[in-house]
Amino acid sequence: MSADEKGSSLQTAGSESLQEARMDLGAQNDLTDPQARIPEISEVVNLMEGMEALSAPTIAAGEIVQGHVLKITDTEVVVDVGLKCEAQVPRNEFLALDGHLRISPGDTVDLWVDNYDEASGTVSVSYQRALRRKTWDGVERAFQDQSNITCRVVDRIKGGLMVDIGVPAFLPASHADVRVHANLDELKGQEFPCKVIKVNRKKNNVVVSRKAAMEEELNRRKQELAERLVEGADVVGKVKNLTDYGVFVDLGGIDGLLHITDLSWGRIGHPSEVVQVGQEIRVKVLKHDPERGRISLGLKQLTPDPWETVAATYHAADRIIGRVVSLADYGAFVELEAGVEGLIHISEMSWSKRLRHPSKILKMDERVEVGVLDVDPVKRRISLSLKTTLPDPWTLVGDRFAVGSMVHGRVRNLTEFGAFVEIEDGLDGLIHVSNMSWNKNVKHPSEVLKKGQTVDAVVLAVDPDNRRLALGLKQLEEDPREAFFASVHVGDMLRGKVTRVAPFGAFVELAEGIEGLCHVSEFENGHTRNESAKLEVGSDLEFRVIRLSARERKIALSQKEPAVQPSPAEIEKAKEPVRKSTMAEALSSAGINALEYSSSTSAVES
Repeated sequence: MSADEKGSSLQTAGSESLQEARMDLGAQNDLTDPQARIPEISEVVNLMEGMEALSAPTIAAGEIVQGHVLKITDTEVVVDVGLKCEAQVPRNEFLALDGHLRISPGDTVDLWVDNYDEASGTVSVSYQRALRRKTWDGVERAFQDQSNITCRVVDRIKGGLMVDIGVPAFLPASHADVRVHANLDELKGQEFPCKVIKVNRKKNNVVVSRKAAMEEELNRRKQELAERLVEGADVVGKVKNLTDYGVFVDLGGIDGLLHITDLSWGRIGHPSEVVQVGQEIRVKVLKHDPERGRISLGLKQLTPDPWETVAATYHAADRIIGRVVSLADYGAFVELEAGVEGLIHISEMSWSKRLRHPSKILKMDERVEVGVLDVDPVKRRISLSLKTTLPDPWTLVGDRFAVGSMVHGRVRNLTEFGAFVEIEDGLDGLIHVSNMSWNKNVKHPSEVLKKGQTVDAVVLAVDPDNRRLALGLKQLEEDPREAFFASVHVGDMLRGKVTRVAPFGAFVELAEGIEGLCHVSEFENGHTRNESAKLEVGSDLEFRVIRLSARERKIALSQKEPAVQPSPAEIEKAKEPVRKSTMAEALSSAGINALEYSSSTSAVES
């Protein structure tokens, strides 16, 4: 029992004894003569009052007593410390570090007794010394137990913060938060739990850590959350931070990542389109890795997957309207409904235009009508087409461009095998190198045409199914060989120039673009293969026509004189009508080996 409690018990007991004695004396006065008993009563009362005084509690210096705040003035605080004794305490002793007054009238406070004069009934007390002793005891106990203590931030100082825990204490900046705090001034005036990490009572030195208290609380919460964070569970959290790739959600001490792809079934550009910082949201736990401390969350998983109904909603050949949500080099993505997109490949955008980028005909957020080509719910793909909603120009090509008709166009591209001519927007025809000249052996179309040049051409063939149109440039003129074959007969003597000499014979130019072959067996004076080189290139000589093949455009020549003049019937037979003869027969009739002739022709053409 404390001294105050003992004193109070003794005072109470003495008062009760005095009251009982007075009642007894009063009863006795009723039975006897009052005048005769007065001296005796006075003596008993004096005796009782003396006993009461002896039993009253005393105050000793160095003790802590409780007092009741009676009045507060500008300079002092009047406190009742008992024994009908009041003490005056300087007002500034009750001021906190930030200057506010800690007490109000009627409050009970602990006071340190500096001095007590029993004779005069005066007492000198100190609130600060009592508070300091009580506070230091609490600080040391908190340090030993590593229990939390409440801190109030007073001011920002070099290296950290000055805090009030009943006594001044230092909070280093490195211990102000779990992570580095960018602005310590934001903590001024705040109260929060801390842990005492260093104490020296003699030097009045106390260092506290908010970080240690926060880590302890986080570990406690993590342990509680770990029991609830199972894959598939629904949890509530608060949006802590937004990044380009997702959202960090505070689940109550543990952060989880909500990736941007798990925010919505539809396409979004930034998480801010769906959530905001500070917003409370319900999410689903997709994956929890306790060892690495990583939690993957999902928001869209709380709603049905729209692709589950795609197969029943969209079919090939359907026409639907969608919104362009993305443009890429290879095509455009069109949103058909929230979370369902299809791709228009760049080749499916136009029948006629050759696009280098979809932005040439489509714009972002534009609403377009498209045709469905294919639906693959497993791969989550829908192939779309824009051109199927437009007329196909190739469906009428056969009617508009008949074989033999003349067309006009622009040379769009040159390749090794020919030139592509754009007849109209999206409709190209090919002029093969073999159809560029009757007379020249064209090896590359650039020898005849230039890119961008406008030309006329003749339609040679139309294939709408394969989207091909064959054109001819040389067909604009008559074939000079037709006139030659019509005017020359077997047995005619023609003058020509040797252009090439091969082991099996010599090629002779009879007219522009027309060549004949004189086999070594038909050289004059009976030249053999080894003597064919005596016919020099550039020699201008006369040759006799011994065979003609209008179908294969072949002419066999000879330098020998015929032993017997052929009859008109033999001459007609030597002409070899196209409908009867073959190339092998023509060469054989001319005395030329077909295999050798074929080899030479292939070598020339290559």
